Formats: sequence, C-alpha cells, structure tokens
Amino acid sequence: MTVDLSHFKPLDPGRINAQDPVEMQYWCTQLHCDEQTLNDALARVGSHVTAVRDQLASAGKAGKPPGR
Repeated sequence: MTVDLSHFKPLDPGRINAQDPVEMQYWCTQLHCDEQTLNDALARVGSHVTAVRDQLASAGKAGKPPGR
C-alpha cells in the first residue's frame, strides 16, 4: 500500500524505525533504495540514518542524493 508521504516526518529523524511500515516507505524514498536494500543496511550498521546512508553509498546502492 502506498501512502502519501508529502507531510510525513519521522518521530526521530536521526533513526530509522524498521517496525513502522510508513516510516520504512519514507526512508526508502529519502535514501533512494528499496525496502530489502534498506533492511540489509539496517542489519549491517544499525538504525542511525547517517550510518545507513553511508553504508548504502559505499555499497553503491544509492543512499546519497545526486550532488552530495
């Protein structure tokens, strides 16, 4: 199910809550990855957004928006 995320903000913007499907959808959009890739990164480095973003970028799985 797709949810309108235009006004969604996570309760803790520094961590990813893998138990919340809407938050997972939000972070997949923000990090430019699919849910499986996000779950793999979470399993490797934990729930800190910066660590997940860096993991995705180092694995070549997106993570950083273009130009950063």
